[in-house]
Amino acid sequence: MMAPSSSSSSSSSVTPKTMTSKPNVFKRFDVVSDHSDHHYVNNKNGCGGGGRVQKKIMQEWKILEKHLPDSIYVRAYETRIDLLRAVVVGASGTPYHDALFFFDIAFPSDYPTHPPEVHYRSFGLRPNPNLYASGYVCLSLLNTWPGKGREKWDPSQSTILQVLVSIQGLVLNKEPYFNEPGAGNRFGCEASRAYNEKVFVLTCKTTLYLLRRAPLNFKAFTAAFYRQRGGVILRACKAYANGRVVVGHYKDEDAVVAVTKVKRKFVASMVELYPQLFKAFQGTGASMEGLLEHLKVETRYPAPSKPRGKCIVKRAFDKLKTILGLGGSKKKTKEGEENENSNNKNDDGTKGNAGVAAAADSD
Repeated sequence: MMAPSSSSSSSSSVTPKTMTSKPNVFKRFDVVSDHSDHHYVNNKNGCGGGGRVQKKIMQEWKILEKHLPDSIYVRAYETRIDLLRAVVVGASGTPYHDALFFFDIAFPSDYPTHPPEVHYRSFGLRPNPNLYASGYVCLSLLNTWPGKGREKWDPSQSTILQVLVSIQGLVLNKEPYFNEPGAGNRFGCEASRAYNEKVFVLTCKTTLYLLRRAPLNFKAFTAAFYRQRGGVILRACKAYANGRVVVGHYKDEDAVVAVTKVKRKFVASMVELYPQLFKAFQGTGASMEGLLEHLKVETRYPAPSKPRGKCIVKRAFDKLKTILGLGGSKKKTKEGEENENSNNKNDDGTKGNAGVAAAADSD
């Protein structure tokens, strides 16, 4: 079955100005023709299913066209209605801010009896416990992770839109470390901050890969997006590396007031990645006004920021356990070291368990 034709020529005219003042210049949902680089292009299982499946897919198209938020964009295909491609914009207040995350989607031949298959375009990186370097997406709604009730795929109610919104809100969140069951009991908030530093590094690397090899039908959009946000990303790199803002919380230069401790490994990564990002953003036509080509790290020794919220409660509880003789040893166990080493491997694409690689780097 061929879908109704829909022009996608508007994507070539995208600019930062039109993206801001005319968000529909690059449509949130559109139908395009070239699916040649899609992960599931050779998957023939979704081409059958008859009229019932095709009718359901058309219903999904209508839902996406009407209800997609302005931070998620989807492309369907004229001659392969069983395929979709989506890009999710990382939300402000998370270590994924100002970054793009692409997903290739395939409808099974018995859809919606079974959920869609979703592949994350990872470039061999794992920036989240639920997004594997292999492209595997771990999510209850996709039945790729245990869930209860409405958390799991419901053929009568679940939709592609729900899957995409769940990825943006539940997976790409402000503290992805805690996506791992029991993570808070092992290391707590300090490890979460350390993990966010790792996540931001991997997100920057993903950005570099995207600017070199953007997916088809999103090349102009990707260039325009980073043309608009490149300067913000570079200023965030500077603020994070100098400990002036906790990773994930950069907004603008005027809001930079905090002093926080950062890992030396993270600073070294920022020093290495910054000039590469500078050059890549410059290539898109982004404004580099007020920015240096290389990252300048201030020579100082920042004090750790004061813990807030649940961290205060956790530290008080740990101290009480120590006083009562119930635990509180500060020595890392051999098992903990093995878990840390195993988890660290997940970031560079080697096989790990279903959870997060989140142990903090040494100072």
